[in-house]
This record gives sequence, structure tokens and C-alpha cells, in this order.
Amino acid sequence: MADPSTGRPNGGPAAPGSIQALLGDALRETTDLARKEIALFRTEMSNNLRSLFLGLGMMVGAAVFAVVALLVLTDALVKWLATVVQSEALAALIVGAVFLAIGIGLALWGRSAMSLSTLAPTRTTRQVRQDARVLSERVSG
Repeated sequence: MADPSTGRPNGGPAAPGSIQALLGDALRETTDLARKEIALFRTEMSNNLRSLFLGLGMMVGAAVFAVVALLVLTDALVKWLATVVQSEALAALIVGAVFLAIGIGLALWGRSAMSLSTLAPTRTTRQVRQDARVLSERVSG
């Protein structure tokens, strides 16, 4: 016998094909989808922040190497000017140039790790667009 207030048999759950069941399923799936999207966003932003801190560390390393290179190159220039033809000055110039090259390499690597394009949550954005497309197809189809 049907319950007159709900129209459902014996006050049980809504029929599988009813609008109430479909709305309930849609609400439940939307909630689950939102939770998953938020979890993906958090994971991706956590990874991006790690990359940012790595880039900052590389920039600090680059600064240290640049200061060392400046000191060595200055020392090499002084030695070279003092002893115009001595090989000690040439050796100091080579060492200074190597430190400078290391510093430039670390600075470039750190800059690329800190670019805004690497911090954008691209996977989350792509997943949200795909989910919106699937939902619109379900609603229209």
C-alpha cells in the first residue's frame, strides 16, 4: 500500500527512476566530485610550493657562488695586474670563471623553478573542465 504523503510504497525509498532519486544521486555525485577536486587542488599546490622553495634555495645557492666568484675574480685581477705574466693569476681567473658559471647555472635553474607557469594548478583546471563537460552532457543527454 502506498503512503499518501509521499506516494511511495510503505514509506520506503524513492523509486530508482524517480526525480527525487535522480536529484539525490546528482547531489551526492556533485559533493563527491567537489571533494575530489579540492583534494587534487591541495596536492597540486603542495607540490608547486615545494618547487617554489627549491627554486628559492637555488637562488640562495646562486648568490653564495656569485659572491665567491666575485671575491676570487677580484683576487685574480689583483694578482694578474701585480704579476702580469705569472701563471698563478691565470689559475685564479679560471677558478673564478668556474664559480661564476656555477652561480649563473643555479640562478637560471632557480628562476625556471619559480616561474608562475609552474605554480598554476593545471591538472585541477583540466579536471574541472572535463567534469563540467561530462556533467553538461549528462544533463542535456
